[in-house]
Amino acid sequence: MTSAVSFTRVSRYFGAVRAVDAVDLDIAPGEFFAMLGPSGSGKTTCLRLIAGFEQPSSGSISIFGERAEGVPPYRRNVNTVFQDYALFPHLNVLDNVAYGLMVKGVGRAERYRAAEEALALVRLPGYGTRRPGELSGGQRQRVALARALVNRPRVLLLDEPLGALDLKLREEMQEELKALQKALAITFVFVTHDQGEALSMADRVAVFNEGRIMQVGTPQEIYQRPATRFVADFVGSSNILPPDFVYRWSGQKRWGSLRPEAIRVNRSVNQEGVRARLVSTNYLGAMIRLALDADGLRLHATVPAGVVLPAEGELVTLTFNRENLHLMEEGA
Repeated sequence: MTSAVSFTRVSRYFGAVRAVDAVDLDIAPGEFFAMLGPSGSGKTTCLRLIAGFEQPSSGSISIFGERAEGVPPYRRNVNTVFQDYALFPHLNVLDNVAYGLMVKGVGRAERYRAAEEALALVRLPGYGTRRPGELSGGQRQRVALARALVNRPRVLLLDEPLGALDLKLREEMQEELKALQKALAITFVFVTHDQGEALSMADRVAVFNEGRIMQVGTPQEIYQRPATRFVADFVGSSNILPPDFVYRWSGQKRWGSLRPEAIRVNRSVNQEGVRARLVSTNYLGAMIRLALDADGLRLHATVPAGVVLPAEGELVTLTFNRENLHLMEEGA
């Protein structure tokens, strides 16, 4: 099967800075693919390379089997939704959505019909006469999405489009985006620094750091079986365990990852496990996060809200199922 997007040893340098460093990547047609990483990790530069706003310093990029180097953005069958939406304030919503079709020379009646269809698709029928300044942040985000979809791209690029929304609206839009992508069967490439967004929406996730991909996998693989200490620490929250500790429980001197929810906190100290002292508690609503000290090793565990907790400073025993202790790559 031809990949929707393929990177082969792609690098992008800005002077001495390697923003993207020898990245290999294949994104399948119809896939919801997330690029996740901290600021400066290379994920947005990769998105811009797909869009054509940047050109690779080395390596090759193809979009549905066609080489993309040197092809200008307007000749690529992709569209981008930006974080700031980039709507024209002097145009009404309908003209904003239809703008790309107007540039392509599509007739007025046809482009307005297509724009109305795109607005209905994003649940904004009847909003065509309004100006962007009259809309909420979530509505402007939908208009930007409609403007990208009206061109019927084969690949839709989304550059942190939910970053400006409040938490509740962001969660609603996550559900809507996922449902829309499934209905349209378009390849979505979504850039975010929010682990929750990537894990909840994507079919697969690429975790970036310092211009390189640390791991590619399903959300479950990334969360449950992180390949490196960086992935374990960045995606969700994990206890990063040193080789000496891991050897005690696995017989192998390798770095390990143990998620806080996998740890059981027992008030009895007369059982096998890890002795630790409760340092502090942090109320998180449905859960309580515990900070614990095990002979100088700081560990975290989560327990459901409402359980009876030991007092701060009290000794406890920590236990866990050994299959939840994930061993990471050598030298991770």
